[in-house]
Amino acid sequence: MRAVQVKEFGGPEVLEMRELPAPQPGPAEVVVDVEVADVMFLDTRLRSGWGQDFFPLSPPYVPGGAIGGVVSVVGAEVDPGWVGKRVVTQTAASGIGGGVPTGGYAEKSLAKAETLLEIADGLSTQQAVALAHDGRTALAVFDHAAVQPDSWVLITAAAGGLGTLLIQLSVAAGAKVVAAARGVDKLALAERLGATAAVDYSIDNWEQQVREITGGGAHVVFDGTGGTIGGQALTAAADKGLFLGYGSAAGEFATVDADAAAARGVTVLGLFDIVAGEVDWSALARRAQADVVAGRLEVVIGQTFPIDQVEQAHSAIESRSALGRTLLTIGASL
Repeated sequence: MRAVQVKEFGGPEVLEMRELPAPQPGPAEVVVDVEVADVMFLDTRLRSGWGQDFFPLSPPYVPGGAIGGVVSVVGAEVDPGWVGKRVVTQTAASGIGGGVPTGGYAEKSLAKAETLLEIADGLSTQQAVALAHDGRTALAVFDHAAVQPDSWVLITAAAGGLGTLLIQLSVAAGAKVVAAARGVDKLALAERLGATAAVDYSIDNWEQQVREITGGGAHVVFDGTGGTIGGQALTAAADKGLFLGYGSAAGEFATVDADAAAARGVTVLGLFDIVAGEVDWSALARRAQADVVAGRLEVVIGQTFPIDQVEQAHSAIESRSALGRTLLTIGASL
């Protein structure tokens, strides 16, 4: 089978197409004939050699943690009724709170039977894969925030896959959204999705502009950017507001002044605070699919690349030019 390998840590040029043996499922696993693979910012970071303390990887390895396609082979303990079904799933090596996002950039990939989610009628494989990480995470984060009608919500990395969903969820809840992103195309996308205002966070003092727009700060901040921008977003939260830092598009989670936040009564939660405890991820994933099928949510797939253009996919993400989700097409996607 064809697969992409990271032959050594480095830039996009280290991604190499190879012929590899097809995987064989363990007793509780299946083989998926992959049609679409998700391309995450994390994939580009790991390819560069970042995060070895958290994601121990040794080249060569096949990147990619979420896939969509058709089940072709099942292990001895798996219901054979899965064969022939269209599914979306994380790869066998991946997992929430553990594992590594590997094995997905390939014509065939292993998945655990327990993580399979049948793709709903009316949903394309591309849409399902674009929702694989972002759909359930957006709903988990949004549910935790308890956004109120007529409140102000600030969303950073607003034109990314997760941000675009959070804009729509917040608007549907009756909130007024300030979308923060970089560049006119991303700001235009946020406004098309219903944002009341859009602010470019590459401009100095953008957080003060948010405070002026909101009349004193946002009641809820969804921070998908992290780093310095995330820290600035925290200062744009209203007194007694809520800051949820779930993303690290800037390369790390938000730089938070905990004492200053506490002095203003701002509650600060990180991703692990949000997902701690019992979370029914399967139910959230099904709900996300149902919302898209019903027309309540739009999945923004900004760019797709065939598998032999994987270098361009990584370059688009690293150049910050990508909108919404970035996908690799591998087989005949429906």
